Amino acid sequence: MILFIKLLLAHLLGDFIWQPNSWVADKETKKHKSVYLYVHILLHGVLAAILAGEISFIPYAVLIAVTHGIVDLIKLNFQKAKTKRTWFVVDQIAHVLILIGVVLLYQNKTIVNFWSDNEFWILITGIILVTKPSSIFIKTIISIWSPENQISQKDNSLASAGNYIGILERLLVVCFILTAHFEAIGFLLAAKSIFRFGDLKEAKDRKLTEYVMIGTLISFGIAIIAGLLVQALLLQLP
Repeated sequence: MILFIKLLLAHLLGDFIWQPNSWVADKETKKHKSVYLYVHILLHGVLAAILAGEISFIPYAVLIAVTHGIVDLIKLNFQKAKTKRTWFVVDQIAHVLILIGVVLLYQNKTIVNFWSDNEFWILITGIILVTKPSSIFIKTIISIWSPENQISQKDNSLASAGNYIGILERLLVVCFILTAHFEAIGFLLAAKSIFRFGDLKEAKDRKLTEYVMIGTLISFGIAIIAGLLVQALLLQLP
């Protein structure tokens, strides 16, 4: 289990945290001719090898890197503007299944890890999951309903403020769950609703209101599920 969590953390870092938008754009334009595609593949292999913390895992890290590149190439060559969301989901599912397969191949081997604090790996993976990866996931899912014409008419907010607010609220939700303060989640949701009420009332647009509500509920839902999973994994530790 802990090996899979480490590999999942490597995937989150390589696919979301340390992959700038400029790399993504370059890959989508040049596909297999993009230098950043191969840098991205190498990064995944290196991260997997480092986080596994065992020399004998290096061939498996190479396997992860190669298969990651193959999946990315398939997505880059087959996705269209209308199917980007679908390919994003398929791509991520494929990567996770590959990680599971690698763990199953390696499960009969003993990993003597110099980073043996299992609580740390579970916590850091949960934290990373509810930051940028969740933001990208939410944005991808709700983009089909995005009322862009309403948002663009009046945009006086700080740059990327909504993104950072979402990340902070999810981190707080996870923190509240791990410290057994579930009532604070309701307080946080109520506080956000109060601050949002003015904007939604002024907009007088039902679609914008529904868009904000969907995004908020998905964000809180992801955070709650992540927090409960982290809590359950921590309770299973000896």
